[in-house]
Parts: sequence; structure tokens; C-alpha cells
Amino acid sequence: MEKIFAQSLKVGTYSITGPIQNSSVMSVSGIIGEIIPYVFAIAGIGLLVMILSAGFTLLTSAGDAKKTESGKNRLTSALIGFIIIFVAYWLVQLIGMMFGLTSISQIFL
Repeated sequence: MEKIFAQSLKVGTYSITGPIQNSSVMSVSGIIGEIIPYVFAIAGIGLLVMILSAGFTLLTSAGDAKKTESGKNRLTSALIGFIIIFVAYWLVQLIGMMFGLTSISQIFL
């Protein structure tokens, strides 16, 4: 195992004296790699909520032009957001394949 700290670290009543098991999370890229799957999950849930909200607004507009327009705008915004996230994901994958960066494809697994 690789040791990160040569000495023990004491913060308050807690102390760390051994090697840190998962050292890849200690870097910025490791932190981003750990966060990305959660960002996609939250974006998917947000997309679902926006589409349901837009559909509910359209169904309950009862012919009101302002509510109908509001529902259409919300649905359009949700779909544009989905397209942006989808294209960004595949663009990163494509760039990773073009330059031979295997670590990028492993982040999204």
C-alpha cells in the first residue's frame, strides 16, 4: 500500500495514522469522477420533474393562453436541457476515444 502521510494527522479528537485506502479520491479529478454519476442522476430526475410539471400545466390550462404558453415553454426548456446534457456526455466520450484517454470512459461506468 502507498502511504500518503509520513506522520499521523490529528484534528480535534480524531487522528489518522495509517495509509488512506482510496487515494484516487484525494485528487480533484478523483472527486469529479465520484460526483459525475450523481450529477447525471439528479439531471435525469430534474428532467422527469420538469416534463411532468409541463404536462400538468398543459392539461390544467383549460384553454388559458398564458398557462398553455407557460407549459410549452417549460417543456421546451426541459427538452433543450436534456439535449445539452446528452450531447455533452457523448462529446466527452468521443474526445476521450479520439485522444485515447481511457480514464474518461471509466468515469461514466
